[in-house]
Amino acid sequence: MIRVTLTDPERAAVQALRRDATLRPAERDRVEMVLLSAAGWTVPAIAQHLGYCAATVRTVLKQFIPTDLTTLQRRRPGPPKDWAHAERVTAALNRRLDEPRTWTARQLAHALQEEGIQLSTRQTRKYLKRLGANWRRTARTLKHKQNPAQVAQAQRKLAHLEKRGPRAGSSSPTSMSAALVRVFP
Repeated sequence: MIRVTLTDPERAAVQALRRDATLRPAERDRVEMVLLSAAGWTVPAIAQHLGYCAATVRTVLKQFIPTDLTTLQRRRPGPPKDWAHAERVTAALNRRLDEPRTWTARQLAHALQEEGIQLSTRQTRKYLKRLGANWRRTARTLKHKQNPAQVAQAQRKLAHLEKRGPRAGSSSPTSMSAALVRVFP
């Protein structure tokens, strides 16, 4: 049987925590679990009263340390944020984005590897989003491979053909319209 015992100063601290406006509802329920256990309630009664599983109540009561009230607050899963690494990545991305070229997220991830920063393409995209870096899909064109003289000659030919209009005897939609008229009885 798990039971929490609190001294008067500890009880006062936990009750003060109950009124803390920064607590989320789940954290407030954890505080209530501790106070009910200290009042003599059993684990199944606390679980039924608050609408939790008995195993959850047991876990909260086992983890509770009266001298450290932060044990009642929920912690984010995973390791804590490495701010120094995030700052290094942000600085490296800003340097790369200042270069006069177009980057894909994959290319940026490979470029960061040269600086000793290991990031996946997906993580690179997340950092770019945080930086507010605008992106657009690269245009698929062969314009950079075209010969300007040949392009100009082709445009002149096209303009000349447009001036002449359709040839006589061609089957354009306007000449076919008379043949497509149906007669209904």
